[in-house]
Amino acid sequence: MNLTCERVASLCGDLKLASLADQAAQLAQDATREELSYLDFLERALKTEVTARQGRSRTMLVRTAGFPAIKRLEDFDFGFAGANKKQLAELASLSFIERGQNVVLLGPSGVGKTHLALALGLKAAENGCRTRFYTAADLIRDIASARRQERLPGFLKSLYTPRLLIIDELGYLPLDKSAAHELFQIIAKRYESGSVIVTSNLNFGQWDQTLGGDSALAAALLDRLLHHAHVIALQGESYRLKDKRRAGLMDRKTAAQTAA
Repeated sequence: MNLTCERVASLCGDLKLASLADQAAQLAQDATREELSYLDFLERALKTEVTARQGRSRTMLVRTAGFPAIKRLEDFDFGFAGANKKQLAELASLSFIERGQNVVLLGPSGVGKTHLALALGLKAAENGCRTRFYTAADLIRDIASARRQERLPGFLKSLYTPRLLIIDELGYLPLDKSAAHELFQIIAKRYESGSVIVTSNLNFGQWDQTLGGDSALAAALLDRLLHHAHVIALQGESYRLKDKRRAGLMDRKTAAQTAA
């Protein structure tokens, strides 16, 4: 490395331009070969740094979203659960996030609700949207922990700020009244300001069962959640169990009981 390169690397370090420091020599060689003007070279150098920073930011957004697995829409079997591919492609454009709209995925266990929620969440994170994924059980556990440690207001506030909040498996476990009210508070605070994806095995008429038996609270929560929402109903038996049934290891009735 010559002295000029060393000085450039030092200046890049002072300005925290890590990617530009790594690629400065190659960029200079390319600029000489292509006979770029000084301004064109500067533009290319700055774009190199911006692109690298965006890549690091998106990697961090995916890492901190809390996804239990990486799922993509391209890997989803649209023919299995009767999902509308055109509707999902529109959601994958992330326009629903720009508009502050919600997505509700309904259906029995194993039909792909979580896969779709994760795929949309991954798409959002990879496009620079701060995203947070929770199962309903983990969310209520963390709320209870924050309450015990007297830091509940701060924890709830942290759920208001992500552009996309995903709550998976709502309805599999009943919530007590305090947890149901805190869930309502989260949905209400995010109303028209941040998007929510919710997956549930219950139809809307059954939501009071999981919300502490409070029908008025369920109605108020659904009013806010569904006002600007895309509702997708998936049908069929569990995708995870279909292969076992086809192999003769389980009949359809047993598969349905196991998935329930």
